[in-house]
Amino acid sequence: MARIVLNTFGSFGDIHPYLAIAIELQRRGHIAVIATSEVYRAKIKAEGVQFAAIRPDVGELMGNTAFLAKLWHPKLGSMYLLRDYLLPAVKEGYEDLSAACSGADFLLTHAAGYAGPLVAEKLKLRWLSIALQPAILFSIMDPPVLAAATWLRYFYALGNWPFGLLMHGARWQTRRWAKPVLELRRQLGLHTEVNPVIEGQFSPFGTLALFSPQFAAPQLDWPVNIQTTGFLFYDRRGEGFGLPPEHPSGLSEGLKKFLDSGPAPLLFTLGSSAVMQPGSFYTESAMAAKALGMRAVMLVGKGENVAVQPDDSLHVEEYASYAALMPRCAAIVHQGGIGTVAQALRSGRPMLVVPWAHDQPDNAERLRGLGVARVQNRGSYTAAAATKHLRELTRNETYSHKAAALAKSISQEDGLTVTCNAIEAALS
Repeated sequence: MARIVLNTFGSFGDIHPYLAIAIELQRRGHIAVIATSEVYRAKIKAEGVQFAAIRPDVGELMGNTAFLAKLWHPKLGSMYLLRDYLLPAVKEGYEDLSAACSGADFLLTHAAGYAGPLVAEKLKLRWLSIALQPAILFSIMDPPVLAAATWLRYFYALGNWPFGLLMHGARWQTRRWAKPVLELRRQLGLHTEVNPVIEGQFSPFGTLALFSPQFAAPQLDWPVNIQTTGFLFYDRRGEGFGLPPEHPSGLSEGLKKFLDSGPAPLLFTLGSSAVMQPGSFYTESAMAAKALGMRAVMLVGKGENVAVQPDDSLHVEEYASYAALMPRCAAIVHQGGIGTVAQALRSGRPMLVVPWAHDQPDNAERLRGLGVARVQNRGSYTAAAATKHLRELTRNETYSHKAAALAKSISQEDGLTVTCNAIEAALS
């Protein structure tokens, strides 16, 4: 039996795979501790998993509308997140995670947990890094679509040099942002040659890529000792967050009644994080559904910024289980977060992806390349644009056939078993 600390940061898309791993590791007889933001304490402890609070607490951002607007800036959101929020807090995160790892046998890290590699090195812990999405692998052979320069993808056909040139500049820029990490490394007596934001996040013991190889094929220039596991699924809202108790089925009685009362609806969702900065997404979506004469379900979180009124053809919910809801929908409109992507792929339904920021433009282009989605720029998402895309998605059976075939293939993968087997192999 081993004591394993799982350090993660972010939205449900970042928390849920780690929860799935922790629950399975405990079933196998290990002690799992999820080290993450305080806001998730009740959710994690409700699953019988130990919890350790690690700064910064993403819960602090939930009411900070000014910073949320910066965080979800379509081009500069990642810069604000790293430079202004995560990297300056690395010393506090290091103190918290060091305490959580006292007596630990193993550590799993997260791309946004910059204290993780430092703690592992200083405590001489065996550790594995996690890649939740292919964009953070920075492959020149399979270059990602970056939110800060989506236009660059049009030059990828010219060879490796456009992305290679961009990465040269990115290494210089991100190393400047990472001065707090480099200074802490000096204080700890660790070497400072590494770039903490790019290659420094990956463990020499190995990396687990928690997505399907059909979503992103393995590349020769990925980090050393990497293993693609397949997607991991966990789909309970859990406790906390000031929302009503969750129905055991993941669907409220009202939503189940709505789904049973007519044809398959459209689903509009912005995940668990971008939903806090929806702009006009829901109002334009409601008009698109009306124009198509289709029923719709909208998942709006707490919905403070959502000005839509439910009626006989439009059902509004704060949260619902994707696994229970998505397969019952005609098409899914979402922001392209990796957790939402995984569930949408598993549902076998065609998608319209409206990327908000960060890794989402890359996820969207991969879905388009698979033939299961269309993509609409966030800045020009209107009722007219959504109507055009959704008419094609629901009437052209090619999309639904490809989505169903890919879902069947993904259902045969067992990402959780592969992941936990790899962890136990690394332990030994």
